[in-house]
Amino acid sequence: MFRGKVVWITGASSGIGEALAAELAAKGASLVLTARRTDRLEALKARMPDPAKVHLLPADLLDLSAVAKLAQRAAELSGRIDVLINNAGISQRTKALDTRFEDVRRLMEINFFAPVALTNAVLPSMLARGAGQIVILSSVAGYVGTPLRSSYAASKHAVRGYYDSLRAELHGTGVGVTIVCPGYIKTEITEHAVAANGHEHGTRDRSIENGMPAQACAKAIVKAIAAGKSELHVGGREVMAIYLKRFLPGLVERVVPRQAPN
Repeated sequence: MFRGKVVWITGASSGIGEALAAELAAKGASLVLTARRTDRLEALKARMPDPAKVHLLPADLLDLSAVAKLAQRAAELSGRIDVLINNAGISQRTKALDTRFEDVRRLMEINFFAPVALTNAVLPSMLARGAGQIVILSSVAGYVGTPLRSSYAASKHAVRGYYDSLRAELHGTGVGVTIVCPGYIKTEITEHAVAANGHEHGTRDRSIENGMPAQACAKAIVKAIAAGKSELHVGGREVMAIYLKRFLPGLVERVVPRQAPN
């Protein structure tokens, strides 16, 4: 399915994004890779089976005013975008009252506004061709909010609402939407999470350290994209919280206060 296709991955310099790049390259896809850390992107490109099919597009997605030009440049580098994977994001490890409003805004801008802006930039060409796939990384936290993740959970709830509606609007156009809700995946996400006073959390939570390997997560995501799945829940036992929230909300309400990251 991916041979001859162009896939644009944001947040590609580490974690799930890096693993997705490796998995998709192995399946013959051409890649456009975006992240802030150019050195990591260059190292990743060098490890690809065919570096000539990998285009680097470093960018800071906090600069929303530059998104339209970024999408134009992505299309110029690769000819078109067949699949957009909105993977870039940032987490949180601080109480709501200890989170500066500028950090609340930063979480929403990176996790919600940036993917929406990128999606709106690439959708017209997909619709004109009558083909394409938009992939968005939400989270189990997009269903169940837990302590120290208030703004992160808000951004992931927003993502689910927006892309559920977008999928309905795109019905019959040939353009699909896949929402991915990971649980605990072994990545650097907690090291870079927003902590008090805007600092980085700096350490990896035990739940993340013991989580699903990013490579296994990437394989599941790629399989879901190929199958045109509407939504994927991927991780360990923690993904059961999605179903418990739906069918046993009272139980979840009692258990969640004890689920602060550790």
